[in-house]
Amino acid sequence: MGPGLGSGLLVFLRSAEYERAKGMDLFDHQAKSEGPLADRLRPQRLGEVVGQRHLVGPGQLLARLIRADRTPSMILWGPPGTGKTTLAQVVANETSAVFVPFSAVLGGVPQLRKEIAGAQERRRLGKRTLLFVDEIHRFNKAQQDALLPHVEDGTVTLIGATTENPSFAVNAALLSRARVFRLEPLSAEAIETLLRRALTHPRGLKGVRVDDEALRVLAAAADGDARRALSVLEALAVDGRAIDTAAVTEAFEGATLLYDKSGEEHYNVVSAFIKSMRGSDPDAALYWMMRMIEAGEDPRFVLRRMLIFASEDVGNADPRALQLAVAADQAFRRLGMPEGLHAMAQCCTYLAVAPKSNASYRGFLAARADVKEHGALPVPMKLRNAPTQAMKRWGYGEGYRYPHDEGGLAAGETYLPDALVGRRYYRPTGQGLEERIRARLRRLRGEGAVAVGEEE
Repeated sequence: MGPGLGSGLLVFLRSAEYERAKGMDLFDHQAKSEGPLADRLRPQRLGEVVGQRHLVGPGQLLARLIRADRTPSMILWGPPGTGKTTLAQVVANETSAVFVPFSAVLGGVPQLRKEIAGAQERRRLGKRTLLFVDEIHRFNKAQQDALLPHVEDGTVTLIGATTENPSFAVNAALLSRARVFRLEPLSAEAIETLLRRALTHPRGLKGVRVDDEALRVLAAAADGDARRALSVLEALAVDGRAIDTAAVTEAFEGATLLYDKSGEEHYNVVSAFIKSMRGSDPDAALYWMMRMIEAGEDPRFVLRRMLIFASEDVGNADPRALQLAVAADQAFRRLGMPEGLHAMAQCCTYLAVAPKSNASYRGFLAARADVKEHGALPVPMKLRNAPTQAMKRWGYGEGYRYPHDEGGLAAGETYLPDALVGRRYYRPTGQGLEERIRARLRRLRGEGAVAVGEEE
């Protein structure tokens, strides 16, 4: 091979590597014109990004870092279709570093090590590498461990994209070396802007007719997901007919809600459900309950949460709450769906409007704390059973006062271990039935009456 041909081949190979590393291999130009609409219209420069103004708006930190070509290792965290991959591509186009895409789903440790070796070689030549890891929450421990030292020593600048909470999905060591940027669901206005761009862009759907109301409905129905909106628009435009509101509505019938039963959104919705019942808002409680049911949550999980709530948050303020929760659970198991929803809704609204008390819950926590702190304190002799004559001689049961012989109450008697006499674990509130329980308990304890508005 002559020197001219060899040097030309070397230049070609380096050029091919650079184009691949930029995330734009030799076939990408064709893909840009034939791929899905959302990919064809993906912004290439910072000024083309729509939405996420809290990150890339004027003066915002991420925008300043990108423009200064000083991007640190980062985790882009947000729901689907909010621009995580787009921002990574923008960084690739705005930076002088080499951009290397890597899929946490398809790639393994051997491929990761190969990319790291390439980054080390580029570093020796004075070139930085941006490693974009899509769906980084799917990285296993071995992959994260293999990547960590190279992020730490600057061999690669990591850009990870994830729909999962990084606190759970990325190990602490890797997370501490990356800045987390949270992307929010896009507003309906931002999505409508993207849809209108799709109707005029050279790589978009020029010539497709969509009435304004249909665009607004589509933007709202996309639920913050730009990719979803553009995909629906592309599907509706397949035969070139004008798109109206009825067509958009039909396209979204049966659409699934964002709700990952094993991810953060699951815990967010469950938390909102519990807090709505605790806050005595039956409307919000019903809404969050139906959000879970419509998204495919197991109704038995929702019923279990209501059973717990009936004791933890309502308690003795209304003991019927637990009875109703148990009945709702039994009714659902007999009726199934959808008839069982009637019992669930009845229970949900009852729990929400019932008086609330967590006194029993706080009581068992306090008692458990004393058990853990003091260990197995001896049972007072007077409370011990004495089934044999020998045990009676040893003092078992000696001094025990039988309440029924004293009118139903052995006034002043104590029943806790000697070291804990005087402890108060259950402190009834003034809510619902517990107001009467509190008054009775104070009489039994020989305490004074409760003043109006007084708390234990």
